[in-house]
Amino acid sequence: MGIEVTPCASLEEVTGAFAPIWHYFGGRPTPEDIERFSTLLPIDRVHAARENGRIIGGASSFPFEMTTPGGTVRAAGTTVVGVLPTHRRRGVLRSMMRAQLDAIHERQEPVAYLWASEETIYGRFGYGMASVSCDFDLPKSHGEFVQRFEPRGELRMLEEEEALAPFAEIYERVRPLHPGMFARSEDWWKLRKLNDPEARRAGGGPLNRILLTLDGRPEAYALYRMHQSLELGISSGHISVIEAIGTSPDATRETWRFLLDIDWTARVKAQLLPIDHPLFLLLARPRMMRLRVADALWVRLVDVNAALAARSYGPGGPVVLEVADAFCPWNAGRFRVSRDGVERTTAEADLSLDVTALGSMYLGGFSAERLAQAGRGAELRAGGLTRATNIFAADRAPWCPEIF
Repeated sequence: MGIEVTPCASLEEVTGAFAPIWHYFGGRPTPEDIERFSTLLPIDRVHAARENGRIIGGASSFPFEMTTPGGTVRAAGTTVVGVLPTHRRRGVLRSMMRAQLDAIHERQEPVAYLWASEETIYGRFGYGMASVSCDFDLPKSHGEFVQRFEPRGELRMLEEEEALAPFAEIYERVRPLHPGMFARSEDWWKLRKLNDPEARRAGGGPLNRILLTLDGRPEAYALYRMHQSLELGISSGHISVIEAIGTSPDATRETWRFLLDIDWTARVKAQLLPIDHPLFLLLARPRMMRLRVADALWVRLVDVNAALAARSYGPGGPVVLEVADAFCPWNAGRFRVSRDGVERTTAEADLSLDVTALGSMYLGGFSAERLAQAGRGAELRAGGLTRATNIFAADRAPWCPEIF
């Protein structure tokens, strides 16, 4: 009997579909895990792969609204994808991706995106690396800024309940500015960001929730944990910054100044910062950050025409793209893209590329010229690469501040 992939119909089936990915993290999904996920993730968006009636794999997708350059788009946030090690290399993942992308297409969600557990997996199914993120580990002794300033805001530590409203307001003011961010529901804030289960602490202390107000208005927040350790009575511990978001350069600067000045700690660590984060230019000694850059978001255009229509474009003449898509053949064809809109066309193409390369371009993270230099696209008419680079450019680097 072959592999059968169908949407889940009960929480029991969801538990089975989640089990493969939990296996690789050394555990099993608890009832609390299932309850938390089921609040945010409709059951029918969880696909289970079965062999002889037994669940041996699972793949899910959150219903998101994602920011694009100049707009938003309905997007599937692909998550909790895994196959039991007893069934590897048998086409199970391919079957699940087939069923999932077909379902996303039927729901008229033009885009799917994810954080890849391994960077070699999802290109086979049309996902392209669309952004990079940065981690750092900075000795507190090297946290001085290039320019000194006098903070003028008010900082307060908040409990979970009182943090919800101001944090959500700040995030929603920032979200439209950063391609790749997604709208957070109240449940998302409560279950994913502000609560503090022991399992998330990774050896650290309780979650700290800091609010910065400027002139009486909430302008920035930070979530962090203390990981304390002592050597001969001297702190060798670190602060783990989970998320720090400000609505303005002043608010961002003051928030990071606070985080870098917390007493009785040796280092400050943070993850998932965008490549254009202002901290890199604020610090007097940025090389002391021990910066690590890695792939972040991977984007899959499920409906190329609708996805391209959901973002704005820069100046320059129109460009005609010839798109190849072996896994979702309904996307194959030519598309004329300009500031006036997007349409299918039979006109001569300026640039040919695979849908994975188009996913890399979509949020503005990688230009057509860079992709072509890596053999990921070909110029068919003179000037095509330059025009594509110009009109797909974005003001800011793509960024999603959390792994979903």
